[in-house]
Amino acid sequence: MSYIDEQLVEINGMSLHTISTTKFKTNTIVLKLLAPLNETDVTNRALLPYVLQRGTKSYPTSTSLRQHLDELYGATLHVDLAKKGENHIISFRMEIANEKFLKDSSPLLEKAVKLLSEILLEPVIENGVFKEDVVTQEKRTLKQRIQAVYDDKMRYSNLRLVQEMCKDEPYALHVNGEINQVDQITGETLYEYYKTSITSDKIDMYVVGDTKQEEVEGFVKKYFNFTNTSQRTAEPEKQKSVKETEVFEEQDVKQGKLNIGYRTNSTYKDDDYYALQVFNGIFGGFSHSKLFINVREKASLAYYAASRVESHKGLLMVMSGIEEQNYKQAVTIIKEQMNAMKNGEFSNEEFEQTQAVIRNQLLETVDTPYGLVEIVYHNVIANIHRSFDDYLNGIDNVSKEEVIQVANKIELDTIYFLKGMGGNV
Repeated sequence: MSYIDEQLVEINGMSLHTISTTKFKTNTIVLKLLAPLNETDVTNRALLPYVLQRGTKSYPTSTSLRQHLDELYGATLHVDLAKKGENHIISFRMEIANEKFLKDSSPLLEKAVKLLSEILLEPVIENGVFKEDVVTQEKRTLKQRIQAVYDDKMRYSNLRLVQEMCKDEPYALHVNGEINQVDQITGETLYEYYKTSITSDKIDMYVVGDTKQEEVEGFVKKYFNFTNTSQRTAEPEKQKSVKETEVFEEQDVKQGKLNIGYRTNSTYKDDDYYALQVFNGIFGGFSHSKLFINVREKASLAYYAASRVESHKGLLMVMSGIEEQNYKQAVTIIKEQMNAMKNGEFSNEEFEQTQAVIRNQLLETVDTPYGLVEIVYHNVIANIHRSFDDYLNGIDNVSKEEVIQVANKIELDTIYFLKGMGGNV
């Protein structure tokens, strides 16, 4: 028996993924719009979902829309943005009670699909464009979201690493857009971008719950119809020549932030992706990893030390908080851990523990409807088909030699250090 029963069908210009499961008492709908990251559109795109969720033709105010959600047994609606590789992804997420478990047999799933179609296809407009007051309010909130990254020095240092490492690449753009572009947006320009988006984005809908596929298909056919014949996708990555670079920045910070970026030369669609995941788990992904043990525990150099993989861009990011006088020693120890991985200096115990932790993490992720959707959506981004069972088996079957091979493809690109004013490193 497979872990995830995913049925895929193309309907009216979108891909419908039905995932039937009796695990949840609710039905979850996730609508994802994917387009390539680019500087011209990034800020419009970051603003758009927040304007769309402010109301529809039938429920033209935030209050009336929220009242309607309450009437649907407390249904929830959320929007968010993500950056996966060179793609910018808008998500609308809705969770609603399954009428099978209610005395009232009101067709809640159909009502949820209908409401989601209204949010996307029948937004509130005034004189043929988005309402200016709504756009103005959401612009103010967007600026706050962008500014929040600059105020959180851990997130800021990661952003700066990416900006330095991926100069002249779309990935350098922030998921929430660029603060200097926000003021230029009007109800009219945003509405023009909206029309482009719904006619050219790659659109996928996921319905997760105890449902009948034919019924879900019927609802989607009834309420959704796109004419998006020109789906845009990100250009394939070009191999970059890598040259190790050091970047120092001074701010009024008490604790230095050391971020190191590597090019893995492997992405989700590659056969050695499983080995890359195991590599990262041993190197810096978990509390038993080399970075945590050697940089934080043994040398007491760091408040935190960890690494993560960007699966679709092929990056490995090391994040660490250190005192600035420890900069050189911390960089040296981190480089030593990478060399140890390349030389196969890790025990069978570390290797097997990492495989077990990754497996448990994956199983925990698919225990929630949203986590389950995120796992299977990787296939859409990478344009491949890898079942969840393939994923689990791939992790289980990785060999030590494959981890060493994938480690030897990794190249150090950029070292970024945010330090206090006037300090020496």
